[in-house]
Amino acid sequence: MIRSFRRIGALGAATVAAVTFAAAAPVAAAPAADGFEFTLYAKEVPTDQGGEETGQAPGLGESFAFADDLSRTKGGESVGRDGVGCTVVRTGDPADLLCVGNFVLNGGPGGQIAGQTLLSVDPADDAPAAFDIAVTGGTGDFKDVRGYIRSTPDGDYSRLEFHLTR
Repeated sequence: MIRSFRRIGALGAATVAAVTFAAAAPVAAAPAADGFEFTLYAKEVPTDQGGEETGQAPGLGESFAFADDLSRTKGGESVGRDGVGCTVVRTGDPADLLCVGNFVLNGGPGGQIAGQTLLSVDPADDAPAAFDIAVTGGTGDFKDVRGYIRSTPDGDYSRLEFHLTR
């Protein structure tokens, strides 16, 4: 798998993932009029799976998954994690990835946030652009939320800006 494909999927990610949190630290969230706005940083978790990177773009229907640890600051204490699965739905230049995932947050507020995106990717681009992840729902304090998450590459991290409403 090409590294840029994996990092782009990291939604936050967008791109979006199944998530659980390891620490009980609350997420710093500023209540919006009828929702939440907050920022987290995602760092991909290394896997022990040995897959070969051939330098070729993935083919139609191929999929991959990844997970991130989430924190309020780069290198800060973990406040959760996410999990994302992406499938190649169009090949060429650009290629399209359909990515789906969840974020699970602990503390106040706490719960899961689900999202998805159709991400256009230039396999030759090592510096992917920011993209938005559509929020499709949630649980706990995030029950019935909608909105979006802006995922912006930031060194070894992805900056995830959550814009949620009810």
